[in-house]
Amino acid sequence: MFIRKYMTAILVALLLLSLFFSIYYIVKAMQIDTKPKQLTSFTKPQYHFVLIPEEMDNPYWQMIEQGAKEAATKYDAAVEYTGPEQTDMDQHIKVMEMAIASKADGILTQGLTEEMIPVINEAIQQGIPVVTLDTDATDSRRLAYVGTDNYAAGFLAGQTLAKATNGSAKVGIITGSLQSTSQQERVNGFRDAVKQNTEIEIVAVEPSNISRVQAADKTYQIFTKYPDVTAFFGTSALDGPGISATVQSLGRTKDVYILAFDTLPETLKLIKQGTIDATVAQQPYEMGYKGLELMVDIANGENVQEINYLEAQIVRSSDLPLENSLKGEERVKR
Repeated sequence: MFIRKYMTAILVALLLLSLFFSIYYIVKAMQIDTKPKQLTSFTKPQYHFVLIPEEMDNPYWQMIEQGAKEAATKYDAAVEYTGPEQTDMDQHIKVMEMAIASKADGILTQGLTEEMIPVINEAIQQGIPVVTLDTDATDSRRLAYVGTDNYAAGFLAGQTLAKATNGSAKVGIITGSLQSTSQQERVNGFRDAVKQNTEIEIVAVEPSNISRVQAADKTYQIFTKYPDVTAFFGTSALDGPGISATVQSLGRTKDVYILAFDTLPETLKLIKQGTIDATVAQQPYEMGYKGLELMVDIANGENVQEINYLEAQIVRSSDLPLENSLKGEERVKR
């Protein structure tokens, strides 16, 4: 009898406990906000521009991207940065065609070679403005160019090397590409600057294909064929570090003058170490920023200046550390 009462008491207690928890969870459920949370609103940018670099991962082009995207925040624009992983003219043109098909509000691209002219003209025909950066396509219908006067930069480099070597040197030139218009202009400017010095001889011009490794390899080949070479000029951003690597490996640092191009962090470090003697500094960040500004002006129906040259200058160890604008970290103060 006692056991039956005890079991009954336990069952009643369990039922009461179960009822308590049921009521508790019903009340909690009623307190939950069943209204859907308001989603963060998204406003479509006013402009969609496409920036096509020569190489996606090239540090120089990433500086241009940085400038363009900084300007985009000011003008309510979206910048789509897309292009070949490595220098590839066919792929570059294909990306251009895709940008045209997407009806972008504008395209920022490098002029590269004459092969770019038809696709640039096609964009204009479709009502999509094109601004060239770094390398111009003067025979195309592009609306504006922003970048260095590449012939003048090459001429400046030639004057600098001639002065540094007292007008006497055997020079090897490593150039990013034998087909690129900008690289050709830099080499031509350099040649014209040094030709009045009868004791300066250009022994070879070799392409690096925008590769540090190939720049080093072509430098070694020049040393093998011309062991008495005393100076090198690299016309693209990765050439200087590549040249420097080979010169150091051969123990020729003290007797070989190296003139590089652009202000990549690695190049500046090598200048500080005394391995590279000087470099031609461009303004890639400003190219991107100014190019984006021109695109906005064009989109708003404004007339823009066709040729927009940015000053190049020589940087030596005595000029370090650089202002941020020359390192590609911010735009030039005006």
